Amino acid sequence: MEIFLLLGGIGLTAITACYLDAKYQWRLNDWMNGQCSNPFASTSSLRADIKHKDEHIAQLQARIETLEAIVTEPAYELNKKINALK
Repeated sequence: MEIFLLLGGIGLTAITACYLDAKYQWRLNDWMNGQCSNPFASTSSLRADIKHKDEHIAQLQARIETLEAIVTEPAYELNKKINALK
């Protein structure tokens, strides 16, 4: 009976931690696994990092679209063929 209660308590703790991680990004599972020292300290910095990465990805996508527009225009291909003849 004690083993059943112990395993049930551990399972309930794990499920609760997973739920709180998913809902509030508290990083409780990381804390229980020793991957962070304070699960509550870095949630705002984590969100800031995600926002920064999203902005960086948007900038890179804009640059790629510009490069695609340059490379696919006919004048670029003509200039490339002229340079190949030299």
